[in-house]
Amino acid sequence: MDVDPLAAVRPLLVSVLAARDGTAEQGELLAALSALRSLREELSGWEPELITAARAAGVSWTALAPALGVASRQAAERRYLRLQPSSTGERTGEARVDAQRARRAGDRAVADWAREHTAALRALAGQVSALEDLGTAAQKRVTQLSEALGDDDPAALLRPLAATHPHLGDQHRHLAHQVGAITERTDQVRRDATHRGHPPK
Repeated sequence: MDVDPLAAVRPLLVSVLAARDGTAEQGELLAALSALRSLREELSGWEPELITAARAAGVSWTALAPALGVASRQAAERRYLRLQPSSTGERTGEARVDAQRARRAGDRAVADWAREHTAALRALAGQVSALEDLGTAAQKRVTQLSEALGDDDPAALLRPLAATHPHLGDQHRHLAHQVGAITERTDQVRRDATHRGHPPK
């Protein structure tokens, strides 16, 4: 059950003062501790909500750091990750930090790989986006791929390129094989970076 923090603070203060004076009874102290635990749980959810709202409003991690009582933007982000509920199963704050770090290592490794293979990626994406016989169901994917060709970052081609794979079929088996090979390779690059903590050679 949610706690009304404002309503809970006053009786807690009364109990704290009584404890300091030595006049608090056992039942009062136990009730105060239980109320304090509930209040702490309620308040703990406020910080990630406020950080999320601040980030959505354009506040930088650097600006958030002193407000959170930490010394750097990295520390501010780490604090947020520790507090933020996980959507991928990590049970502790440190596990969430480690998981985020691993995802970023994977992203960097894939981006580096894409930059090293820019010419091949753009050539393949150009061939696939030029196809005119893929049918209506594939048109959205082809359009997304064509738009990604205009992006300076070759890594932007990977997701829309992979999305065209199911539509290539036997009619364009050679292109389908190339797209599938790239997807498998980038998946491996990501796994290697995630497990080792650095991009593979």
